[in-house]
Amino acid sequence: MTSRRGPGTIRSFPARPVLGFLTLAVLLSGGVAHAQSVDERFTVCLACHGADGQSRIPETPSLGGQPSFFVVAQLFLFREGRRDNPAMIAAAKGLTNDDLRAFAERVTKLPPPPPPEDAPDPARFARGRTLTLRHPCGVCHNPDFSGREQMPRLANQREEYLLKAMREYKSGARFGYGGAMSQELAGLTDQDLIDLAHFLAHQGAKP
Repeated sequence: MTSRRGPGTIRSFPARPVLGFLTLAVLLSGGVAHAQSVDERFTVCLACHGADGQSRIPETPSLGGQPSFFVVAQLFLFREGRRDNPAMIAAAKGLTNDDLRAFAERVTKLPPPPPPEDAPDPARFARGRTLTLRHPCGVCHNPDFSGREQMPRLANQREEYLLKAMREYKSGARFGYGGAMSQELAGLTDQDLIDLAHFLAHQGAKP
């Protein structure tokens, strides 16, 4: 859960991420190392990403509703060390290509995250919507931002994770397919990214 104090400010409660990372550390040190099945390893993933596919840990994305192709591609990048996330690299270590597909199949069965309970900020929501119309967000990620093929679902993803991901794409810390994301975000200000994240996270939310 997150708490907002003003436009563009996202404050995370500290207890949940600490608990989540400690849980993952314990599971990775024992559970993954000795897990014999994909189901056991998938259970480890859900400890952080949410048993119902909806993350409760700040900056940890929800998995529910993500396209199978996207899940396979991201797990491959983690397995090969091409994405900078030590916990995920450790979790994906040793997975076969069949395992990647099996993980993706399980993810597709998780329900997509619902709209947040808090109402969106009208001005930020409107600015974010305008930005999606000026850029091909809805072309690649679908008009409803549900994602397709290798493009992830953006609708109702955790707001602070969306902002983190976009900042990383814009800075070059994270690479997208063919550099498309860094190119699309190149001319946007940080406030633009904040408004985009707010709009995408509040799809279908009650005003």
